[in-house]
Amino acid sequence: MGSPILYSFRRCPYAMRARMSLLESGVEVELREVILRDRPEHMMEISPKGTVPVLLLSDGTIIEESLDIMLWSLDESWRVGDWKNLIDVNDGEFKHHLDRYKYNNRYENVLSSEEHREHAASILKTYDERLSNQAYLCGDSISLADLALSPFVRQFANTDRGWFDQLPLPHLHNWLEGILESNLFKGCMVKHKQWQEGDVPVSFGQN
Repeated sequence: MGSPILYSFRRCPYAMRARMSLLESGVEVELREVILRDRPEHMMEISPKGTVPVLLLSDGTIIEESLDIMLWSLDESWRVGDWKNLIDVNDGEFKHHLDRYKYNNRYENVLSSEEHREHAASILKTYDERLSNQAYLCGDSISLADLALSPFVRQFANTDRGWFDQLPLPHLHNWLEGILESNLFKGCMVKHKQWQEGDVPVSFGQN
């Protein structure tokens, strides 16, 4: 087997943070773009849970979680500050409210979409306070937390961009804009057609 194989879906925030980490690390992988309603047989064989990202290493090791892909690809210098607590809140409480804000009709709730939006926004306020005296979430250098959280903040922002833009969170707005305008994020968001068996391999992640 040659390069590691990454099954990914361009718009999935979990896949975004995995791709940013791989791109930043310079690890070269074969990118296979997935359409979630038409998952490849090989992906389902190695990872029956059927979600992306999935990374198949050259030695046969399978990494099925985005955070594990990030930790595998980036060295310990990226793990600064309370990165783990930030990711726990993002992947737990924030994601809970984000999903129910964005897709409220899919859930049986006692809370409205707007109420979930307010709960999520209260978490964003804590990020804005952090960013009031430092460039990134864990200091003045970009870290694992920034890569892990920014795709989800982006998804929240894009649900109702006009509403998000008027929030009094200037430091968060600047932080998000800086990441979205970075070569790293733009590089991770290059479009690729759906992968099919027999396609010419698409190389991704080498600086």
